[in-house]
Amino acid sequence: MDDRSGSRVVSPVVLGIGGDWLPVTTGESGAFVFRSADAGRYAKCVPVAGAADLAAERERIVWLSARAVPGPAVLDWFDADVGACLITSAVHGVSADQVSAEDLRGSWERIADAVRRLHEVPVSQCPFHRGLDTMVTLARDVVARDAVNPQFLPVEQQHTPPAGLLARLARQVPRRRDQEAGDAVVCHGDLCLPNIMLDPQTLDVSGFIDLGRLGQADRYADLALLLANARETWADEGQARAADVAFAERYGITLDDERLRFYLDLDPLTWG
Repeated sequence: MDDRSGSRVVSPVVLGIGGDWLPVTTGESGAFVFRSADAGRYAKCVPVAGAADLAAERERIVWLSARAVPGPAVLDWFDADVGACLITSAVHGVSADQVSAEDLRGSWERIADAVRRLHEVPVSQCPFHRGLDTMVTLARDVVARDAVNPQFLPVEQQHTPPAGLLARLARQVPRRRDQEAGDAVVCHGDLCLPNIMLDPQTLDVSGFIDLGRLGQADRYADLALLLANARETWADEGQARAADVAFAERYGITLDDERLRFYLDLDPLTWG
């Protein structure tokens, strides 16, 4: 079985994992994701080249599940000549990008509470690093390989060479590094609405998923992605600005717009 790019699909069946598995078509990580027929488990499978990154995600899930932060649990791990597969428990609910603007607003303060609890996990206890220097190094590699996906960029940046975008950001790095040194937290690393699960009945946060980028970083690396991604749900800029204010008040921060912009512009350059 091949995907549309011609690459061989690594699946639970290929790896000899028993059970009935259904492919999940959402997600942009490049991994092959499957859900068990009873919806209680997920299988994330990768070819050999991605096994180390998937193992690192496994370690992050194990670490976070021992803290008071809701998310999946590791159930099993398979490593073979053709690839690897991580089996985790499903997190109950619906992803926050799939609810209406009204329901997202109803859950917004609870999302702020959940993000704050994640960020309050003692950073000194976190063995994983996803800070500014890591992100910049990754961005340099992606840009050098001409692998930036223009669809991830803001519309106004899609016709600017990625090397130029990165050069603009590089001038800010010393100042942002100083800010991070005084304000590092345990970040999710890809804190967008699809990675936040909500209980559809109560609108409480039932857990964070897709934890492969979790690690020590400036809290703004998370906040920038979340607030920008939520703008796709709000009806207009007025609602978006009101939501930003409400989130900041509940989270307990005065937002720095320039710092938000920096991390929002850096993130698309790190995927590729």
